[in-house]
Amino acid sequence: MDIFTGLINGFSIALTGTNMLFCLLGAVIGTAVGVLPGLGPAATIALLLPMTYVIGSPVTAIIMMAGIYYGAMYGGSTTSILLNLPGEAASVVTCIDGYQMAKKGRAGAALGIAAIGSFIAGTVAVVGLTFFAPPLAEFALDFGPPEYFALTTLGLLLAVTLSGGSIIKGLIILFVGLLLAMVGLDPISGKIRFTFGSIVLQGGFDFVTLAMGVFGLGEILYNLESTVKTEIVTTKIGKIFPTLKDWADSKWAIFRGSVIGFFIGIIPGGGAVISSLASYAVEKKYSKHPEEFGQGAIQGVAGPESANNAASSSSFIPLLTLGIPGNAAIAMIFAALMIQGITPGPFLVAEHPDIFWGVIASMYIGNAMLLVLNLPMVGLWVQMLRVPYGILAPIIVLFTTIGVYSVQNQVFDIYSMLFFAALGYGMRKLDFDPAPLPLAFVLGPMVERSLRQSLLISGGDLTIFVSRPISGTLIAVFVLLIVGQTAFYIKRKMGGKKTPAT
Repeated sequence: MDIFTGLINGFSIALTGTNMLFCLLGAVIGTAVGVLPGLGPAATIALLLPMTYVIGSPVTAIIMMAGIYYGAMYGGSTTSILLNLPGEAASVVTCIDGYQMAKKGRAGAALGIAAIGSFIAGTVAVVGLTFFAPPLAEFALDFGPPEYFALTTLGLLLAVTLSGGSIIKGLIILFVGLLLAMVGLDPISGKIRFTFGSIVLQGGFDFVTLAMGVFGLGEILYNLESTVKTEIVTTKIGKIFPTLKDWADSKWAIFRGSVIGFFIGIIPGGGAVISSLASYAVEKKYSKHPEEFGQGAIQGVAGPESANNAASSSSFIPLLTLGIPGNAAIAMIFAALMIQGITPGPFLVAEHPDIFWGVIASMYIGNAMLLVLNLPMVGLWVQMLRVPYGILAPIIVLFTTIGVYSVQNQVFDIYSMLFFAALGYGMRKLDFDPAPLPLAFVLGPMVERSLRQSLLISGGDLTIFVSRPISGTLIAVFVLLIVGQTAFYIKRKMGGKKTPAT
């Protein structure tokens, strides 16, 4: 099946009434999540994972989850511009110039260019996904256990080093996730390990329980401690559609942000936050008037918003073609596929073309839906900010508990969720980024299985990882990354010890 035939079939699937409805539902929930500060797409998808057991079709479930993810990237700009409060982590950069534009009475132009830039960038990224993913999937068919070990290990390292937080703390969380993934049956020998005599733990920890505890209940407990005052800078939004001058000033920022976001989104650990920061830095560097940045430059809104939406779409490439989730939200979608009995990876396009092409086609439709949702309905989203978080939180906790219990009808899962909620809360209090945890939990079994299979193939010879071209190249990148990070750390420490000349 060639690309165009696959895409046509994908549209025939995505345009059915049920899939259109769930695509719209995902876009609406995602936008609402982006508008409401504190929850985020990863936590929302985690809370909704039990729904995948109820939704019959895997395509429908993934279409909705994908809509929540890229919808949250759209909605995050609203509170960033009107409240100087990012609704989603990737919208932090938008606060810098978006809020200043609102203070100058140009909130409408800022919201308009953010929505239009997001639509263009999201569409560009989906086009790239359409043409880039199938060849990559074919290339990945040459992967054996050594290649998968090198790729997954590199992905875990990138997820830690590019997350933006402390590398040491990231590695600690990474090893905690790997340890939790090892509980249960040994994937090769079938022996029981780390269960401490518990029969329930022989099947290992459930990913849905872990995700809902760490990213759902844990986030809620942490957010309840902070009382955020939401005061809208202006009650009059004004003209939403940008003027010709606004478009002239923003068009190249949107283009550059789309390209930057697309390529950074492919890298595990890259994601929307890094792409928006990179886009802002590029726009400020190439601007003829860099002094305007921070004072209400429209390029400072258009570039980052385009970048984070492009990254959210391109992050599906490693998921669908290699079976590698690049960030916490994508790890939740990975789990949703696994719940439906679908294994993401190079065989997905051949064995489940309906899912592969149906999801891609739905992203074209979802981007158009989000443009309609975000331009005329800004006033409605702003009204959501008047609902106190103290009212929303207990309702979410109730549905979370019911959802966890409904997965396997075991009280043990509720206790597990409470344990993971305490773990997630503790990580947030101690300033640990929880994102590497689900990635390690998902990729851990893949790393272990591919490592041991490789050693069985080679008879224990470790040179199998460097003697094969693909795995050898990936291992070389892995080593270079460690050396580079170590050199950077030493240089920074030595630079900090220097005393100014007298």
